[in-house]
Amino acid sequence: MHRRAFLADVGMGFTGLALGAMLHRDGIGSEAKWAPPDGKPHHAPKAKSIIWVFLSGGVSQLESFDPKPALTKYAGKTFADTPFDDPLKSPLFAKHSRDVVGGTRPYPKIFPLQVGFKKHGKLGVEISDWFPNLAGCADDLAFVRSMYTTDNDHGAEFQMHTGRHTLDEQQPTIGAWASYGLGTLNENLPSFVFLGQYKDVRVKKDFAPDYLGPRHAGVELSLDPKNPLPFAARGKGVLEKEQAGVFDFANELNGLAAAEYPDDEQAKARIKAYELAYRMQKAVPEVLDLNKETAETKKLYGIDSPATEIYGRRLLAARRLAEKGVRFSLVYLSDYGEWDSHNNLKELHAKSAARVDKPLAGLIQDLKRTGLDKDVMVVCCTEFGRTPGLETRDAYKMPTGRDHHPHGFTIWFYGAGIKRGVVHGATDELGFHAVESPHYITDIHATVLDRLGLDGRRLVVPGRKRLDIDHGSAIKEICT
Repeated sequence: MHRRAFLADVGMGFTGLALGAMLHRDGIGSEAKWAPPDGKPHHAPKAKSIIWVFLSGGVSQLESFDPKPALTKYAGKTFADTPFDDPLKSPLFAKHSRDVVGGTRPYPKIFPLQVGFKKHGKLGVEISDWFPNLAGCADDLAFVRSMYTTDNDHGAEFQMHTGRHTLDEQQPTIGAWASYGLGTLNENLPSFVFLGQYKDVRVKKDFAPDYLGPRHAGVELSLDPKNPLPFAARGKGVLEKEQAGVFDFANELNGLAAAEYPDDEQAKARIKAYELAYRMQKAVPEVLDLNKETAETKKLYGIDSPATEIYGRRLLAARRLAEKGVRFSLVYLSDYGEWDSHNNLKELHAKSAARVDKPLAGLIQDLKRTGLDKDVMVVCCTEFGRTPGLETRDAYKMPTGRDHHPHGFTIWFYGAGIKRGVVHGATDELGFHAVESPHYITDIHATVLDRLGLDGRRLVVPGRKRLDIDHGSAIKEICT
């Protein structure tokens, strides 16, 4: 119903006028002044596509890209027994610990580093020995060692994608915002795709569009050559011509509904979805046919090895999708919670690192050698880090792991619009708090949108208030 008709129905007395003022204040009913994005960037973009790599469970910043020798030196001691400020007494501790379950467990007994590390690249970036292939790419990466979040439980995974804590009202994910702002570069492919554990319902929150509508949800793709579209394939025994007739008839009915209800966004999204699904049935299998790649390329991604094959395929598929115009690819490069090493961290992290190290380095090298790094930006992140202290729970008779740690952790960027061979921000001497140039996770979102040529504040939907922290600020220090 149009605003004018609605106000007429309720009467244009004082009640109607007051209601109209309230709606206008909240941004509702201002359709004459507001229009949805037209697919054009707000400013000159530096990147055309994003490959967002996510490692679920919480990668230890200490055993990856922010090693702290002090942990080994003072192993077994409490934080208070070191010459450094006690991180548990810092005001940042309460600020970055919003409990959901069980309360924050500080674990003050220091746990030593579980792997060696060396300096790499011209800058001498310290990287653990579990990532030898990524270490060879040190001069191409931009590390941000001062990330923090506020959810101390695994709701932080969804917070990483939406910017909102589990206890707060949810927001669209970063991939949905990119799709909403710019759309796709290829009408036969979706603007936002998901590659990973499509059968795990929890992961669906990572690519949910919320109030932006289903048109901007991530489309789940499979690397099974027999079923690349697990939710949009033709039914068994249905001929292509038969299905085309069904789509034509459905479009006629949807067209009638759209004419009668021109403001029904759900109907518009449904029509678009049917049209796109039909086109995707031809386009997606071709794009995801990795057999068209050379043996050399497959080896680069580790597809020739059982340990790295699955993740190598996902990243190579993401590169092919970006090459064909997909705006945002969320690549789930782990099992759900895989990096959650509360115990036996040394064995579990070493195994997981071995699964992702070569495929990630292969993606960087492939983008670089093909020149796609001029258009494609990569973000590699996790939901939080892990505690410098040894986790001691009754369930672990011989504890050898680290707990969730929202206070300070590391992510890295590569590619279009990103500086190379830089380290930005820092944690304290024990790797506990982000103390130099700290960044909340929506700063990652702002950086992604800015590189795509978008201003997040200009994407706000009337009637949907967003907080300043939802918008974040682009990390200019790593941007070209």
